[in-house]
Amino acid sequence: MAKVEYNLDQIDLQILRIMQDNARTNNADIARELGMAPSAILERVKKLEQKNIILQYNAKINPAAVDQKLLSFIFIKANDIIGEQGVGILLAEIPEVQEVHDIAGDDGYLIKVRTNDSSGLVDLMRNTFSKIDGIISTRTTIVLQTVKEEQKVVIPE
Repeated sequence: MAKVEYNLDQIDLQILRIMQDNARTNNADIARELGMAPSAILERVKKLEQKNIILQYNAKINPAAVDQKLLSFIFIKANDIIGEQGVGILLAEIPEVQEVHDIAGDDGYLIKVRTNDSSGLVDLMRNTFSKIDGIISTRTTIVLQTVKEEQKVVIPE
């Protein structure tokens, strides 16, 4: 697989830092902060989107506000062949599954799941996961308290 070169300059990196802190920051505010024209910022942001550097814009919702209080991480052993992601693709289609990671080691996948409570988790595993051919076993870790949960990536200086 060829390595992708993104060729980001310092202005691109500054734009990414600003937008990662607040994606609702408008071009005029970014331009003012960087001492540039808003049209130049708009052009750069569009290029960052086209290059798949900025992947999406979304709001961070408090899970408790929408009755998704239980956070779990589940290790899933699957009979996928190395490089095949059939089970992972099916897991990714489940709304309660927030993340699917194809991992090294005995387990094939690590997934992040939010449900309303433990009975919701049991229901998900019994009625949804059990229908996916290829899942051999699961190991579940229930989160008692979250100290930090962040989607930001470290952007180099």
